[in-house]
Amino acid sequence: MKPIIVTLPPPVSANLYWRTRVVKGVAMTYVSAEAKAFKQEVGWRLRAAGCIRPIVGRVAVTLTLYPHRPLDWEKRVRKLGAAWDDGVRSIDLDNAIKVTLDALKGIAFEDDVWVRRISAERAEPDGEARIVVRIEAIKTEQPQAALFVEV
Repeated sequence: MKPIIVTLPPPVSANLYWRTRVVKGVAMTYVSAEAKAFKQEVGWRLRAAGCIRPIVGRVAVTLTLYPHRPLDWEKRVRKLGAAWDDGVRSIDLDNAIKVTLDALKGIAFEDDVWVRRISAERAEPDGEARIVVRIEAIKTEQPQAALFVEV
């Protein structure tokens, strides 16, 4: 199966993804309207990329987060050199991973329990903010099958 590669808008912050309210003394956590809109956009973009149904079984996910490049980026490069983008505002990489995986669940793969390998990085800002995602099926091997072979 060919990997799925899709460019998505930057994910919403984890602080905006879930909401909690108390009803009759019981705390209820639910997905926010912003999170639903992000998941819907993810679904449209995955379908446009040729993803018809979720991958069944184990998957590997690679994410590259590109923060928005600020207008004064050239000034920052001259002043700070290679570390110019350390101060560029962006969603934290760990939050981007969680929110993006949740949005991909049920569309690109069945459930995030099947994600067996994650690779993620924050790239240098080169234009608009976005997250590039690559999802591929992992062939399931039976590394301990030799234990069941009679000698």
